[in-house]
Amino acid sequence: QVQLVESGGGSVQAGGSLTLSCAAPEYTSSTYCMGWFRQAPGKEREWVATFFIGGGDAYYANAVKGRFTISQGAAKNTVYLQMHSLKPEDTAKYYCAAGGECTDDQLIDYWGKGTQVPVSS
Repeated sequence: QVQLVESGGGSVQAGGSLTLSCAAPEYTSSTYCMGWFRQAPGKEREWVATFFIGGGDAYYANAVKGRFTISQGAAKNTVYLQMHSLKPEDTAKYYCAAGGECTDDQLIDYWGKGTQVPVSS
C-alpha cells in the first residue's frame, strides 16, 4: 500500500497564495501520475490538476487554470500545487492522488488523507 503524505494546507484570505505538497516515498513505478482533487462542503469531489511523473506534462481543470501550478519537486515522488489568486470558491479539502490515472476519481489507485484549505473573503 502506497501512502501519500500531504502538507501545506491552512487558512488564507481571498487573493492570497498557498502551496500544497504531496510525497509518495514508497512509489516505485517510473511512470505514473500524481494529482490533486478537492471537495467543498456539500459538493462532489472534483479534479483540480495532474502531473505526469517521467513525462513532465501537467493538466488543469478550467476553474484553476492560470491560477494554480502543479510541479514536481526535487525528490522524484513529490509534487507541489502552487495556488495563487485564491477565491472563496476554492475553499475545500484537497486530496492528493497517485496512480496510472489521475483525472477520474473512480480510477485513482492511491489517495492521501486530505488537507483543508479555507479561503476567507
